[in-house]
Amino acid sequence: MAIRKVVTVEDPILRKTSRPVERFNDKLWQLLDDMKDTMYKTQGVGLAAVQVGMLRRVVVVDVGDGYLELINPEIVEMSGEEISEEGCLSLPGESGKVKRPTYVKVKAQNRNGAWRMLEGTGLKARCFCHEIDHLDGILYIDKIIPETADDILKAGGNK
Repeated sequence: MAIRKVVTVEDPILRKTSRPVERFNDKLWQLLDDMKDTMYKTQGVGLAAVQVGMLRRVVVVDVGDGYLELINPEIVEMSGEEISEEGCLSLPGESGKVKRPTYVKVKAQNRNGAWRMLEGTGLKARCFCHEIDHLDGILYIDKIIPETADDILKAGGNK
């Protein structure tokens, strides 16, 4: 297993659409293992393959309740909404408020190709959405909600 370099927003690969995984083999398993190590080393809660330079529909997630691998993930259901602060390993030191669903159900394959359903609420739902967006070339900065006048006033009007 190896730590891979996380590409930053300057790299045009982050704006490309990732290709579906068709082969569930040692090469995929190595990518998953490397992504897991990279996510933990960089203290992230999620990582998409495109963030390590691979245009494959592969995501790893751990929001503190267990490690998950999602291959060819698709959101099949979502509900609720919440605005919360988001950041990204590909935009170090940056963050912004983004509206996301509070509940998400995802259909995805495991490392052996078997399909399963995963559910997430709160941070896990947000993470699923954030990482799946990466697979379609979408970054959280595309969805930032401008701060409201109330937020500016609370901050002392210096923004």
